[in-house]
Amino acid sequence: MKASKVAYKPVALVLGAGAGLLAGTLFKQVWKLAGHEDDAPDAMDEERRWREILLAAAIQGAIFALVKAAVERSGAVAVRRMSGTWPA
Repeated sequence: MKASKVAYKPVALVLGAGAGLLAGTLFKQVWKLAGHEDDAPDAMDEERRWREILLAAAIQGAIFALVKAAVERSGAVAVRRMSGTWPA
């Protein structure tokens, strides 16, 4: 295993945690802007309709995937700039 990949693992963990927090905050803001309530529906919320639950899950998944990809890519680019090698 390359040294840059080993060195990048802890950085990736920290970036992943930060990405999760950022994505959660972003999703809450998007859900509010969409004209819905402050809290997104939970899959086990008996009072919510299927349509609302599935829409919230789709939006949340898209936001999490987008933020995760952007953060991972940015981290890898930063490592390449600093070390000269790609961390993968």
